[in-house]
Amino acid sequence: MILQKFWRAFAAQMNKIANLFWQADPIAQMQLEYDNAVEQMKEGRQGLEQYRALVERVTRQVRGDEARIQELTAKVKSHLQAGNREVAGKLAVELKRAQDDLASNQAQLKMHDQSYQNYLTKIQNSAKKLAEVRAKIQKYDAELKMSSAEAEMAKIAQGFNFDVTTDFGELENIIQEKIDLNRAKVRVTADLSGEGVEEIEAERRAEAAQAEDILQQFEVDMGLKTPETAGVEAQAKSLGKTDAQQQEAALQEFEKEIGTK
Repeated sequence: MILQKFWRAFAAQMNKIANLFWQADPIAQMQLEYDNAVEQMKEGRQGLEQYRALVERVTRQVRGDEARIQELTAKVKSHLQAGNREVAGKLAVELKRAQDDLASNQAQLKMHDQSYQNYLTKIQNSAKKLAEVRAKIQKYDAELKMSSAEAEMAKIAQGFNFDVTTDFGELENIIQEKIDLNRAKVRVTADLSGEGVEEIEAERRAEAAQAEDILQQFEVDMGLKTPETAGVEAQAKSLGKTDAQQQEAALQEFEKEIGTK
């Protein structure tokens, strides 16, 4: 009784392990069953070939019997016509035996040929089913892989939650902070590039005023305009001044404009 329980428990555990392997990769199990069926099909084909050889042998015997009957029939007729009735009688007995053999062989041939056709039909049907099984295996394998990939993608899509409370959310915030810092650096650089703009602008206005004064003085010197119409004061001609004197005069004029003097 104890040994029986132990054996049943052991068998149950082995069955559990077998089921684990069986369910681990069903496509592989189907492929194994298919391969076994193909091997059986090969063996069945070899058996069918051997059976067909038997049919061919019986067919050859039937043809031999038919030829023997024709030969004996001709001999019996010849001896009868020649008046050799004793010889014709012996040949007639042999002819009757040949006819009986022919009938037996024809019956066997019909039976074996019918059996061969039945076996052939069964094997052809099995081959067709095997082709369908192979197509199903390929289909199931593709569908299983696709469904597995879809399941994995669903998990990944579910895990890509950019909430601030998740790891992805924290990473997104870090990336956004780095983007903001980079943009801030660009903005600061742009803002700092405006340093000294007022001095540059003042220098530009001074140069423009100096150029205008020189141009008006030139027009007065050339008689194109009078000092009154040119809007300049009666002063010494500045065309003969040196560059340093001209710059000093322009600077003094600019200081008057901005009210520093």
